[in-house]
Amino acid sequence: MNVAYSGKPVRILGFSAYYHDSAACLIEDGRIVAAAQEERFTRKKNFPDFPAQAISYCLREGNISLQDLSYVVFYEKPFVKFERLLETYLSFAPRGISSFWASMPLWLKEKLFIKMGMRKDLAKLGSVTVDEVPEILFSEHHQSHAASAFFPSPFQEAAVLCLDGVGEWATTSAWMGRNNALEPLWEIPFPHSIGLVYSAFTSYTGFKINSGEYKVMGLAPYGRPTYVQQIYDHLIDLKPDGTFKLNMDYFNYCTGLTMTSEKFHRLFGGPPRKPESELTQREMDLARSAQDVTEEVMLRLSKTLHTETGAKNLCLAGGVALNCVGNGRVLREGPFENIWIQPAAGDAGGAVGAALATWHEFLEHPRTMNGEGDAMQGSYLGPSFSNEDIEAFLVRVNAPYVRVQDGELCDDVAAELASEKVVGWLQGRMEFGPRSLGGRSILGDPRSPHMQSVMNLKIKYRESFRPFAPSVLRECVSEYFDLNVDSPYMLLVAPVAEHRRLPMAQSHKALWGIDLLNVPRSDIPSVTHIDYSARVQTVRENTHPRYYGLLKAFEKRTGCAVLVNTSFNVRGEPIVCSPEDAYRCFMRTEMDVLVLENCILYKENQPFCTEDQAWKTEFELD
Repeated sequence: MNVAYSGKPVRILGFSAYYHDSAACLIEDGRIVAAAQEERFTRKKNFPDFPAQAISYCLREGNISLQDLSYVVFYEKPFVKFERLLETYLSFAPRGISSFWASMPLWLKEKLFIKMGMRKDLAKLGSVTVDEVPEILFSEHHQSHAASAFFPSPFQEAAVLCLDGVGEWATTSAWMGRNNALEPLWEIPFPHSIGLVYSAFTSYTGFKINSGEYKVMGLAPYGRPTYVQQIYDHLIDLKPDGTFKLNMDYFNYCTGLTMTSEKFHRLFGGPPRKPESELTQREMDLARSAQDVTEEVMLRLSKTLHTETGAKNLCLAGGVALNCVGNGRVLREGPFENIWIQPAAGDAGGAVGAALATWHEFLEHPRTMNGEGDAMQGSYLGPSFSNEDIEAFLVRVNAPYVRVQDGELCDDVAAELASEKVVGWLQGRMEFGPRSLGGRSILGDPRSPHMQSVMNLKIKYRESFRPFAPSVLRECVSEYFDLNVDSPYMLLVAPVAEHRRLPMAQSHKALWGIDLLNVPRSDIPSVTHIDYSARVQTVRENTHPRYYGLLKAFEKRTGCAVLVNTSFNVRGEPIVCSPEDAYRCFMRTEMDVLVLENCILYKENQPFCTEDQAWKTEFELD
């Protein structure tokens, strides 16, 4: 189907919602105009409901109204998901009857009538009648993932691998992308899911599903793979080609309200760890074992896909594709020459994929390669704020600041970073996806042996074991890491270069687990994990000129082309979106400096910043 619109732009709104990480994306004639997650506006992490504010933002950014849209596309098919739910309960009956009765009222009341609910929400948002809402289409969940991976990629042809918890039925799917078409090759159906295995271990080690998986990945290097064989012997039957089946006796997610069963608990020596309780070597070993198995699945599946397709390039999406350690191994040890990973690989990215699938596959429009890399624009697709907007806010809340010229900004901030100050940095458009990439970041000096503990405990208020990521000038990446490809989205883990590693003292060689946390391992210790790895972001001037300029200024001052880059938020909160969000986070932490475009704020100059003087909770914003 190829629809001509007589010169009128074709505008497509894709959105994801009703599970976790709801988001919206606007494309115009195939170009991504805007994309954002709803959590950034509601300030509720992993916000699942209708993304009203994200949609409103996309329409504002496109300077259009709802009625200017050609299509609205949802990222999955709810009726097929309901079919899976019913068939699952029937196949496991009579187990799970209480869970069945608990879920049915919501489905019968709302989810089976989801299209009408969407039309009503959109009509309210656009101040139009239900009949004036544009046509709503539905993509498939894994089709949306595959489209989000292939269509914005820099490849004209690529194999595509999608791995997540579950869509409608698929938990793992393989595709072949050529030009403007995606050919489905095969899939692994629910309940057999490597994403849900990882989530089961996330829950079992005491972390929250759909947000704590990063913690398991960060905890894994402190552990030993002592449970790997038990996982293979009892939980997962992994074939040489990477396909697998799970023993569902050990899992409870099909019919129950928990991820793991009593049989799982007996196998691994006790009940799940209580959230916020002390971490032990057992949790570290469990994390390492789950990580090792996941990486093996990713490697075997990628090798099989390469054998079947002969493709030189691989694209990845789905929540498991956010496992940057596994991605790094696929790049280093796998058969593909190049890999590209959708920066919003989870369900939020399904909004992008749904819109692009409609443009390229439903409407049959060809892809246009820009010759300069991918089409995600560095993932800087969210709101931006002018200096005038920022100054108006700062004056309103009586926040002292200094406004500097463009030529002075990077030098001034580099000087603060070189003196081991922690800097909040809001520049340009907000990132789309779970990583801060220099648009909404907290920055530090990677040479400091204290920066990791300071940022974890005094800024982020999170677990001390969690590592921080380096941003590095693209042209210098090989001087610091065993990596010589672009990694703009912080989705590849690579070893720190051998010549930068520090020999371990004899007294430290007997240490294991968390005791290794404070042992310096390189000349950039704050971004070197205990296994000498780092989650690398490469920065190019044409993608983010100001962040690149800051790295250059820091290199000129210190000789180091790397900065610590972590997301601009505290534990349990979404990444900041607006200057108000950033200032609130700045004042509630022990951050030293805040940079909002050209405006620099110093903590010691701010009102209500001493411990004995309580700061106004919402600084009278409302």
